[in-house]
Amino acid sequence: LTPLMTIAMSVIIFGGASQIIFLQLFSAGASSLVILSSVGAVNSRHLLYGTVLSEHLSDLTLTWKIIVSYFLVDQAFAVSNVYFKKNNQEKFKHLHLIGGGFNCWIIWQITTIIGIYLGSIIPEKLGLTFAIPLTFLALLVNDFRKLINVIVIIISGSIATLGYQIIPFKAYVIVAASIGLLIAIILTKFMKKYYE
Repeated sequence: LTPLMTIAMSVIIFGGASQIIFLQLFSAGASSLVILSSVGAVNSRHLLYGTVLSEHLSDLTLTWKIIVSYFLVDQAFAVSNVYFKKNNQEKFKHLHLIGGGFNCWIIWQITTIIGIYLGSIIPEKLGLTFAIPLTFLALLVNDFRKLINVIVIIISGSIATLGYQIIPFKAYVIVAASIGLLIAIILTKFMKKYYE
């Protein structure tokens, strides 16, 4: 890709995992249908984010929902979800998510430009690909304080790890997330009944 195409891709596909999938499939000569469906599958976790945040953002107009959805990345979701729970009655709480997402977007675009010009200098031996999983782990650290979260994380992680080779169409992430969500619902209902 040319530098301009790379920047355009970074603006259109605002997500690290999605860009990696896109580039791998694009460079391998995959069809547009395969590329779009794969990027869509990777981004399906945003359906879960939207479901979680829908109770806080249901009063917004369609225009605001579209703007919020563009800036709804993993890091902005993790921070804003906590903020929304603490400030449930605040009228303009959606601006917190937009602000968090916009900060991520600015940093993303700046580092994309830096990567275009410095990426060829950095040797592959450094193995900087560990940074993406490390980011997701950093988002989970705060969730280790609740037993239900730990159980869901362990089960989802185990299913994703075991399903990597077994589940067809590389849908192990979607299957693990769906089962994790189901277990979270069951455990939450069980705990409410237990403590009532």
